[in-house]
Amino acid sequence: MKKKLMLYLEIQQMKERGFSIQQIAKQLKVSRTTVYNYMEKTPEEAFEWVNSLGSRKKKLDPYKDWIVAWLQEYPHLNASQIQDWLLEKFSDFTVGESTMRLYVNQIREEYQIAKTKVVRQYEAVEEQPMGKQVQVDWGETRQKTQDQREIKLYCICFLLSHSRYRYVEWQNRPFTTRDAIRSHENAFEFFGGMPEEIVYDQDHLITVSEHAGDMILTAEFQAYKQQRKFRVHLCRKADPESKGKVESTVKYVKRNFADSRIYTTIENWNERCLAWLERTGNRRVHGTTKKRPVEVFLLEKQHLKPVSKLLSTESITGSSITRTVNKDNTVFYKSNRYSVPLGTYRPKGLNTVAIEIKEDTNDQQRLIIRKQPDGEILANHPLETSTGKLIKNKNHGRDRSKGIQSYKETVAQQFKDLELASRYIDILMEKYPRYKRDQLAVLQKATLEYPTVIDEALQKCMSEHLMSANDFTDVAKYLAAPRKETPPVPPVQAVRSDCADINVETHPMSTYTEILGGAAS
Repeated sequence: MKKKLMLYLEIQQMKERGFSIQQIAKQLKVSRTTVYNYMEKTPEEAFEWVNSLGSRKKKLDPYKDWIVAWLQEYPHLNASQIQDWLLEKFSDFTVGESTMRLYVNQIREEYQIAKTKVVRQYEAVEEQPMGKQVQVDWGETRQKTQDQREIKLYCICFLLSHSRYRYVEWQNRPFTTRDAIRSHENAFEFFGGMPEEIVYDQDHLITVSEHAGDMILTAEFQAYKQQRKFRVHLCRKADPESKGKVESTVKYVKRNFADSRIYTTIENWNERCLAWLERTGNRRVHGTTKKRPVEVFLLEKQHLKPVSKLLSTESITGSSITRTVNKDNTVFYKSNRYSVPLGTYRPKGLNTVAIEIKEDTNDQQRLIIRKQPDGEILANHPLETSTGKLIKNKNHGRDRSKGIQSYKETVAQQFKDLELASRYIDILMEKYPRYKRDQLAVLQKATLEYPTVIDEALQKCMSEHLMSANDFTDVAKYLAAPRKETPPVPPVQAVRSDCADINVETHPMSTYTEILGGAAS
């Protein structure tokens, strides 16, 4: 009540000094509506109104005993937690957040219940043995460019737990799992080996979910872990302090290297960061160990496991990420919806697709959607970094289902076996959902060009599993091509010679050896 009276007096004083409504509201940090209400009151009305506040019943008064009891038992509770508890206990409870917050503050003031901070107890732990552990974490920062624009940069930091020797890598876009794997390989090359164990928080690049303490890694990272054979230790979710050393490293890199540094290109930025690591980051005496990381690292390096040649991220990938096609022919990925061609969703059947992230020639990330991991591409969208968006290809929105059905029946009627032709066309439609009309056009053209052999070509395509309109055309063309007849081979006839009756005189072998000067054997 006293505060409201003081506010009234301040508003009246500023009004007399010539301040505008907007200026008063801005300086006193209240709304313009509040300023209007206070300015319209006379001093008598203001005093009467303030006095009435003490006796006026508040909306939360029926719940006062509950709120007081909870605050006395749990002084650290905030207004939103108390509001949630009241909602849980009373189904008809409806109060705004600001009203709740003001009432809780009044209760604290009335009953002298200070909000206590829960102090977390820390325990010193033994230093990790040499070569045992690396801690990994990600960070992001905003940097000014030469033309005074602001750009967001992303980094991944590696820290050898024993020596505190660091490696940092930067990108001008968010990290993907493949980026993280590539950075791991670069870090192992930088360190000259790899540890037994790597510590992470529950990042979406590494983990899919947690189930009663058991962590499920992403498919790509699970494949990489099995290939490199290191142990993974995951910290508790949303608990950066349990990670310890590397959390401080991210802050150190952001404050000591990145702060106020001008960005030009990502290549130049990474080069300057490596130079900073050599000059300062790994050379400066560490506050806890009182040693230079670069000097301790020379000893720890001998305990790291040797690594084979760098692995390609292409060879590391495990099974593709699968998603379910929704009824509206969209696929969810990272809180966004991406369209697929109409007809991709089937009421009866398996509605799953494989997705992957790739970079185009402009280094922009794109979401590729396929029916099978190595099959035809159903959709190719630019990757959306915000959330809640529908990313739709205009071609996916054209409803041509009626026209396609009529077209399909027209083409099928060109064949004698209508049932077999319809089945073959259905297979083509399922295999090439984005090119249904194109497949039918090629098939129709073949039936017009090679009408005498299309039924034989259909039988051959079905038996040989040649499921493409182009394959059908090739088969029909081959069957329709004229065959060159091979001329018959004439029978062998005896040759009549005029010298057939002449007798040739023969001599014994000794005659020839005597002429040659040899001895008869």
